Amino acid sequence: MDIEVIHDTHYAYAAPVSLAHHLAHLQPLQDDAQQLLSFSLLIDPLPAPPNSSPVASVDSMGNAQCHFSLAQPHQRLHVRASSHVRLAPRFGGLQAEASPTVSEVASRLRYVAGADFEAATEFAMPSPYVPRLRALRDYGAASLAPGRPLAAAAIDLMQRVHADFRFDAHSTDIETPLTQVLLQRRGVCQDFAHLMAGVLRMWGLPARYVSGYLLTHAPVGGIKLQGADASHAWVQVWCPGTPGVGKDCWLDLDPTNNVVPGMAGSGHVRVAVGRDFGDVTPLRGVIRGGGRHTLRVGVNTRWLPEDLDAVSAEAAAQDRELLQ
Repeated sequence: MDIEVIHDTHYAYAAPVSLAHHLAHLQPLQDDAQQLLSFSLLIDPLPAPPNSSPVASVDSMGNAQCHFSLAQPHQRLHVRASSHVRLAPRFGGLQAEASPTVSEVASRLRYVAGADFEAATEFAMPSPYVPRLRALRDYGAASLAPGRPLAAAAIDLMQRVHADFRFDAHSTDIETPLTQVLLQRRGVCQDFAHLMAGVLRMWGLPARYVSGYLLTHAPVGGIKLQGADASHAWVQVWCPGTPGVGKDCWLDLDPTNNVVPGMAGSGHVRVAVGRDFGDVTPLRGVIRGGGRHTLRVGVNTRWLPEDLDAVSAEAAAQDRELLQ
């Protein structure tokens, strides 16, 4: 499955910004199941070289990132990330009931003097957006029995979050604490990803936050998925030794839509992984000046037609329009 993603971010400032430094996590990941065929990042106004030219790098978690600075006064900023991604099926041979148990996985992460450090342990710890809350552990008790296979337990937890919490695009923002999400039982994909990660971590289990995109209409049945037409978020749970999970041991689960991304051709495109949203914010920065500002974000995803030359020509025309 080939997917095109166009991610536009527009900032408009009430007063000129004299200096800005930005960090972008907008380039999709690349591995055996996700091939990045092309990527471009267009910035308007253009960063002025030589000292302000965009710098690409890889962060400590393996995510592609880009730093850029604007030293010229500006009252608007438009960043367009264009990606062409080829997805392969994932988790097709998943045997959730053959996974190690909840207690077996949790015990592997306990500190033992002289033992090798397990890198996944970092994702079993609290983080700024995912604090330790007794209510999270209590919520997980119905799914995460110590003797239950972890993959099966995590899928059950995903299904419960999907059933118990309502998607409401206007109910929260990124600063809404998890305590409020738990009380009001509604939120958006970021909330549900943080919630599910928090539950797993309270039981000593590693969980990663995934930022990415998904197709506006799912390939199976053409049903519109929640979280489309914007950045999306879901979780990965560490399931070592589970048949059907890749060699990295991370199983993707999307509680917003109650699906295993990649297993049924859901069109999930992974951009970055981290402890929570703060690690993988699509675009953030610090500015001098600007006053009040407005932000508009638009994401468009689609299957690519077989005529890739036509797609390339259309993308080039869009890029020329951006720079005019």
